[in-house]
Amino acid sequence: MDNFQTIYQSKLTNAEEAVKIVKSGDWLEYTLGPNMPEILDEALAARAEELEDINVRVLLGAKPLKIIDANDRVGRNVFTINSWHFSGYERQWAKKGYAFYLPFRYSECPEMYRREEDIERVDVMLVQTAPMDKYGYFNFGPSNSHLMEAARRAKHIIVEVNENMPYINGLYDEALHISQVDKIVEHNSDLVAIGNAKPNATDEKIAELILKEIPNGATLQLGIGGMPNAVGAMIAKSDLKDLGIHSEMYVDSMMDMTKAGVITGQRKNLDRGKQVFAFAMGSNEMYEFMDHNPQIVSAPVDYVNSPNVIEQFDNFISINNAIEVDLFGQVSSESVGFRQISGTGGQLDFVIGAYHSKGGKSFVALTSSFLDKKGVNHSRIVPFINQSRVTDPYTTTHYIVTEYGMLNLKGKSLWQRSEGLINLAHPDFRDELIAAAEVQGIWRQSNKR
Repeated sequence: MDNFQTIYQSKLTNAEEAVKIVKSGDWLEYTLGPNMPEILDEALAARAEELEDINVRVLLGAKPLKIIDANDRVGRNVFTINSWHFSGYERQWAKKGYAFYLPFRYSECPEMYRREEDIERVDVMLVQTAPMDKYGYFNFGPSNSHLMEAARRAKHIIVEVNENMPYINGLYDEALHISQVDKIVEHNSDLVAIGNAKPNATDEKIAELILKEIPNGATLQLGIGGMPNAVGAMIAKSDLKDLGIHSEMYVDSMMDMTKAGVITGQRKNLDRGKQVFAFAMGSNEMYEFMDHNPQIVSAPVDYVNSPNVIEQFDNFISINNAIEVDLFGQVSSESVGFRQISGTGGQLDFVIGAYHSKGGKSFVALTSSFLDKKGVNHSRIVPFINQSRVTDPYTTTHYIVTEYGMLNLKGKSLWQRSEGLINLAHPDFRDELIAAAEVQGIWRQSNKR
């Protein structure tokens, strides 16, 4: 203990001194969500005039960054964001030419850091952590994901210690050791918290359809948004028993279900009694709930999102959102035309893994239509995904759900798919979708009733 404290003091410095290690042309790791640096980001931004061509990798930007403001201040693109998954912040940065999407299947991210031909280098990693424990470890808190593999590749690591960071147990790779760290900066700040999207009546109608498909003892993966929150809220009030959590992202609805006694994990085939996740983002209440909670366990994403792991759970239920689905069964959950909205993330991994689980099902849910800013209604069931990226190929899609019902696409020919999906579309668009299906050669004349 005394030795670790001595080493700690020898590496302790201020943010301005710590970021002097960054030089022009470097590739930086800004890590993920709540672990993104704050005081280090501010100190690095102050150096913008003397730097150039800095590339920054981040996954799910969770807050404004001072380095982006610095680009505006100096009038040039000093810092370029390369993001594994867009949030609203990345979308705004992309409009200025400051941010670009990094395509990947989330489960492959750690492996990409292991391969020098995939990730050329990690010059400096800047990461918020919990305070060092008596064994010399800095816990990553809500984020496990790929952070340890990034750290293993990093030439230099700067830790920003935050006393507000929750300590969260891990299966493995949940903490950095002081021997890996170059510089330590202490800075207490509020953890990035996100509000819960409020489900509307349509979300709740979709949730009701999905709830009927969840058996006792199922293991759940929920995405974020109004509809998954609606499912979680209904589960918390339901008579379901002994559900488990194995999810890429830990969200507030999982805490709510646990407090309601619905989540026990006692029927899980793996990690019995544990709620396993790759990263977490939610309310401050959720972070407090997770702190030192023995049933909450982080793990690297190549374990959590591996289809080979997911399929080992009986009755695995995966529930995710989508932006649009075409008449072939292709799913886009990440872009609108050429505009990147989010990312592939782990949706495809869970779609594949859940289907191969004994009794498992994956549900991709979306409202049948949406209103644009001018009040014009548009169908989310479209003839063919053209400019948008395909998140789930049509060969992998299982259940599609809208407020008008659900369709199991497995074993369905193209004419059956088009008919079933048109029945899930908003009635105002069904005739034009039929006309498109006829042009695309996937409609039988006998279908129209």
